[in-house]
Order: sequence, then structure tokens, then C-alpha cells
Amino acid sequence: MSTIANKNARLQLGCGHDAKPDWINQDMVPLPGVNVVHDLNMRPWPWEDGSIDEVWAKDVLEHLPNTVEVMEEIFRITKPGAKVYIAVPYWNSWEAITDPTHVTQFNEFSFNFFDPNSEQCQERPYYSKARFLIDNIGFGVQLVPYLHTEKRLFWKFPGGLFPWKYTVFYHPFPKWIFGVLACFLNNVITGLEIHLIRDS
Repeated sequence: MSTIANKNARLQLGCGHDAKPDWINQDMVPLPGVNVVHDLNMRPWPWEDGSIDEVWAKDVLEHLPNTVEVMEEIFRITKPGAKVYIAVPYWNSWEAITDPTHVTQFNEFSFNFFDPNSEQCQERPYYSKARFLIDNIGFGVQLVPYLHTEKRLFWKFPGGLFPWKYTVFYHPFPKWIFGVLACFLNNVITGLEIHLIRDS
């Protein structure tokens, strides 16, 4: 297994065309800026235990079929106290079901099973040995494409019919409102932005 480690190592998983300067950028295809070509379904991943200080995984986990094993790999390669950012589509949104390569769905409680302070993790500690403290979770809200993409209308407006773009809410009050609505309606919450801290 090849290993890659450096001082203050920051790792972006599934970077695609958005490689970050001064980060280790991984993808399964050799796109520009990618310096580690690896299929994340193949484990173990090519990083040493406790070698990563920060992980960025935007629009990645929904493409991987085993969330528990993915989180255990992230736990293995990160240092205690490492920051982990994960962005995924919300389970009942159009974003979650549009892409045919999406195989896993998430809601705001999915990562409770890895947080030792949560009821779900305390009741089922045998699910995984990976432990992450939930620092914050944001609800991403965006009007459905038929309202903000002019190509899907019979008429055009500059910038789309509604200019409101993807917005992330972290304040408890709007999150409560959107959370209640999402219990009964689809496409209220589009995505989740999860900020974790790797437990020791």
C-alpha cells in the first residue's frame, strides 16, 4: 500500500475538477490537480493511520455504498481532533435521486451513530468503532430547478426566474422550520453540510 503523509496534511476526497491548492487531492480518475488516484471503494485507503489533520468530502459519501466502512477509514487516517467536513444531498430532495450513481441517502440524524454524545451511538455502540463529535450541521436550501433554471420555462428571465441560490442555514430556528417541513414535504432541504471533529 502506498502512503502519503505530510505536515499539517489536509485531504480532499473526490475532488473532481475542484482541486484545492496545498491539499492532497484524491479522485478515482486522473483529472487536473489530482495527486492521488484511488477508488475509495478499495480499502484500506492509501494513507497512514493518524496522518491527516483535515478532511473535506463534498458530494462524495452518497456515491459510496458502505457509510460505516467509509467513516471508519476516515477515523483511521485522521489525527485526534482532526476536522472533517462532509456535504451530502438530503434524502428526500431532487438532488439525492437525480444522479444515477448515488447509492446512499442521509438525513440530519445519520451521523449521530458516530457521535458518542448522541443517543443513537450510545444505544448501538457496536455499529462502528469510529467516533466523531458533531460540531455543527447546516441545512442547504435551494429552490427546485424548475423555478430557478430558465431553460425549463417557456419564458426566460435574466439570471433565472428566482435568483435565490443554494443557501446553508446553521441557526437553530430556521433549521427547526425547515426540519419540520421536510418531515411532510419533499425538496424542502436540498443538502446537508456536516462539520465533525475526530474524537480521540
